[in-house]
Amino acid sequence: MPLPFSSPTLRHRLPLLLALGLSLALSFALIAARVAITRQWQFVFLLWNLFLAAIPFALSAALHLAARAPKARLLLPVGLMWLLFFPNAPYLVTDLFHLEPHPGVPYWYDLALIMSCAWNGLMLAFASLLDMHALVRQRLGFWVGWSFATVALGLSAFGVYLGRYLRFNSWDILSNPFSLFYDIVQRILHPFHNWQTWGVTVVFWAFLLIAYATVRLLGRVEVAVENEG
Repeated sequence: MPLPFSSPTLRHRLPLLLALGLSLALSFALIAARVAITRQWQFVFLLWNLFLAAIPFALSAALHLAARAPKARLLLPVGLMWLLFFPNAPYLVTDLFHLEPHPGVPYWYDLALIMSCAWNGLMLAFASLLDMHALVRQRLGFWVGWSFATVALGLSAFGVYLGRYLRFNSWDILSNPFSLFYDIVQRILHPFHNWQTWGVTVVFWAFLLIAYATVRLLGRVEVAVENEG
């Protein structure tokens, strides 16, 4: 039985891992340089956000690179854990809310810093979802695969709202489940009194879904061009 590291899947994945690694290294370097120059820890929290964004990618990659296809008894709990942490990746886009002029730092520098982190969040999210989408499609078919991806992005958009506006995080499902459940139920039972909840969720859902579909189509175009060549 070949080891996972020797599998063609991982060999094909190496360029993506290198690209993600370089992109993350750029974010780390921008944050480190800002701290070294200003002696302020203003954007160091983005390192934690990037770590949380990498968790769903690590989980989905581990499932996808397993030597054998994961069985349902493993796929289901890992999939639920993946879904719990998945919103942390696109959440990084909302860190653009922190962009404002700061003395001693060029505005463009902070823009580049936060945009690089937001980009990494999106790329980690889409790379992770591609893996999970493929696993579901292989087991249950094309339409179930796309339904899974669509629902996952919708729940992620709602999770981004919970994190950005209500300040919940993935750990609260264990440490603060009653408050989390209460706030979710209130927004479901009283949608018109919580129009911002559903406005943010629907708009962000649409953005993520269109962006994810675009990434998939770009991959297909690349394959088609290579085949033509």
